[in-house]
Amino acid sequence: MKNMPGMSDAAPSGNVCDTIGAMKGMRVMGESMAAMANHMCITPIRAIQPRDEERAREVVATVKAAIEKYKDYRKAIADGYVQANPKVDQPQFHFTNDANAHLADSQFDPTRPTSLLYFQTPTQRFKLEGVMFTARPSASEDELNHRIPLSIARWHKHTNFCGAPANKLKEYFGEHPKFGMFGSIHSKSACEAEGGTFFPVVFTWMIHVFPYEEDLKDVFSMNDDIPHLP
Repeated sequence: MKNMPGMSDAAPSGNVCDTIGAMKGMRVMGESMAAMANHMCITPIRAIQPRDEERAREVVATVKAAIEKYKDYRKAIADGYVQANPKVDQPQFHFTNDANAHLADSQFDPTRPTSLLYFQTPTQRFKLEGVMFTARPSASEDELNHRIPLSIARWHKHTNFCGAPANKLKEYFGEHPKFGMFGSIHSKSACEAEGGTFFPVVFTWMIHVFPYEEDLKDVFSMNDDIPHLP
């Protein structure tokens, strides 16, 4: 039976996932994220526990202080952050630190985010707006909850990815792509029928933190289509 909006599913790793339909409104889920509905595993919201909000705000305060110097993106580059897809013009840019990403597989250090997030404004190409933290794909919900409470925020990872064969690379793009993160193909059988290569999980668990927002729902927003600037 195909899941209806709002139902939970299980990722290939066994994690329980909320579907896109379980997300309440575009305030926390932008259109670009929603377009990946068939390729997302989102952690379900847990019941709030004592100190959850306090723990979350402690992380936010630590992040805000740690990234202050990176308002100058050149200092980020000097500290080992590398711009992803530098030839692709986009509203939000990721600058990723491989050493921090490796550390994040085994431990959580809020002063060492995997990526810095910059938003392009009319007057500034790289305006710092937040960070991305990651965790290894096999991390349990309890591990993620220990890092940032799941009653406050949702982690996500990308799933059901069909890589296009060499003769169909153009079908990653367009209004109705078949392959990739936005593709209509999201099962192994359908992918193989098109000559593609299927990956049950790609990348890591990840979460965006926008410390210049006030409301925690906005701090941990999954809407990358709008700026979260100071």
